[in-house]
Amino acid sequence: MSDKDLGELTENFEEEVENLKNTKMKLFGITMTPTTIGAAFALLSSIIGGLYGAFQVYDDYMGMKEIIQNIDTDAIAARNNIIETKLEEAIDYTRDIKNDLRDDILRVERVAEDASRRTKEMQTEIDNRLRLLEDVNRQTEKDVRTTMRETESRLDAAMRRLDEDLHRKLQEALDNPLSK
Repeated sequence: MSDKDLGELTENFEEEVENLKNTKMKLFGITMTPTTIGAAFALLSSIIGGLYGAFQVYDDYMGMKEIIQNIDTDAIAARNNIIETKLEEAIDYTRDIKNDLRDDILRVERVAEDASRRTKEMQTEIDNRLRLLEDVNRQTEKDVRTTMRETESRLDAAMRRLDEDLHRKLQEALDNPLSK
């Protein structure tokens, strides 16, 4: 190989390819070129491949047909009816829960409003009672002061009379020690 040039090899190869293109062969009594043989082979392969694919599709179709024929549609319909019934029950149950929750929320709101109203009323009543108690305390304080002043005035007057009586009796006793 080292004796031959690469260029020579390439030229020889091209010539052989050209010679092969022009070569005519007879197959089953038909004259053909290699290109025709290749095209015929490709056509034959495509036809065989298509037939095989069609057979596979037909085989799958027959298998599916058997499976479909064995499906129990009554069982499926019965199962669907059971599922639909359970769904309707679940919807009804959910609706009942929703209504109960709404009623509970409304009841809680009413209770909260009542409690708030009662709290406000009690606060108002307590405030009023405290004001009244403050007024009573002020009045009582005034009354107590007045009573204490009156009592103090009476005590002062009584003490003055007592003091005067005591001074008078002492003076009488001093003025006339033997009178008694």
